[in-house]
Amino acid sequence: MVQPVRPFEEIRILLAALPGPDLEAKEAARARARLLTKPPGALGRLEEIVEWLAAWQGRATPSIERPLVAVFAANHGVVAQGVSAFPASVTQQMVANFLSGGAAINQICEAHGVGLKVYELALERPTADFTQAPAMDKREAAATFAYGMEAIDGEVDLLAPGEMGIGNTTSAAAIYAALYGGPASRWTGRGTGLDDAGLARKNAAIDAALALHGPHLTDPLEILRRLGGREIAAMMGAIAAARLNRVPVVLDGYVACAAAALLYAIAPDTIAHCVAGHVSAEGAHRVVLARLGKRPLLDLDMRLGEGSGAALAVGVIKAALSCHRDMATFESAGVSKKSK
Repeated sequence: MVQPVRPFEEIRILLAALPGPDLEAKEAARARARLLTKPPGALGRLEEIVEWLAAWQGRATPSIERPLVAVFAANHGVVAQGVSAFPASVTQQMVANFLSGGAAINQICEAHGVGLKVYELALERPTADFTQAPAMDKREAAATFAYGMEAIDGEVDLLAPGEMGIGNTTSAAAIYAALYGGPASRWTGRGTGLDDAGLARKNAAIDAALALHGPHLTDPLEILRRLGGREIAAMMGAIAAARLNRVPVVLDGYVACAAAALLYAIAPDTIAHCVAGHVSAEGAHRVVLARLGKRPLLDLDMRLGEGSGAALAVGVIKAALSCHRDMATFESAGVSKKSK
């Protein structure tokens, strides 16, 4: 009798079969850049961005017609430990704000021509308090990963995963502590505006969770289900689905990068199609990016979440692509090339 594949094994099989970059498309983009009316390399990282787009879209002439910010919203049982300055009900209220167009992410997406979709993940049922039990069981974590994969449809050509969830900086900090070593205070920040007492409760909750789940924290997928949240599982799925569909990804801040860090821990190549949109002022995000080998495009002291930093970076990426696509060449403009 054939045994069914276990939920986490299905994820591992999927991640082991991700497509690689199109190096011919990347070289074609690099060759065109040499023809444009500018000194070689004068646009700096803007030129690297276009090569990255070409490699992961698999097109010598990349395009951005349907960029998307996908915001995943979830609630966390650990909020019961007093780790947030706001109650869990704010998650649902902010989802309503997104849907009515009143949040910062709405304005940023509108300004840069980026689509926005919001995915609610059982907001009425928070994950378990991870100081007492695993946040999710294996089946739920795997199913939420699969749900996140549905954020990618056939028309999206650039993805920025975002999140909303009261308590999720606690979950992200716990994930970083499990991956890279504690104590909690090395990774935590003030989240939505914790005072000193609240920050102490946050650190204590994470340290308690690390002690409770310690023997199981050698496997990144176990870290996800024991310390993570549904939005983090869903973002992992969205990032993986983007790779399968040749869609480059712009990472947002502290919480979104927890999803990327878990994928990286499974296999570093799984986030090769991702760039860091910005570095957050929350927690130790700059340290996390260094561990992931990602240099942020923006550094604006933001710590909002919602995909906001990534959406701003899409504006930079669009500008890079416009230069590559629409600049004149030396020949078409009648400009003399550099003398030999």
